Amino acid sequence: MTTAASPVLNGRCPAGPIADRWQKCKNELKLVSPTNKRKFEILVVGTGLAGASAAASLAEMGYNVKSFCFQDSPRRAHSIAAQGGINAAKN
Repeated sequence: MTTAASPVLNGRCPAGPIADRWQKCKNELKLVSPTNKRKFEILVVGTGLAGASAAASLAEMGYNVKSFCFQDSPRRAHSIAAQGGINAAKN
């Protein structure tokens, strides 16, 4: 009777005290070289406030960014379309 070893999940969490783990993780991250940023294509789904700002920020950093929205125009994103309802609820 053979049993298969259960797979081990590697969370890549650094060892050490919990208070120092985030700093250690930031120091050990492999960053993308500025010359290699154009090799990556980043897809942003949604053009609300968060999606549009993420796409703009990543494009300014030098990445190839493509954004997709469900609406007929990026200006009809939920964040912008919801402003009327938010203002009505506040008043």
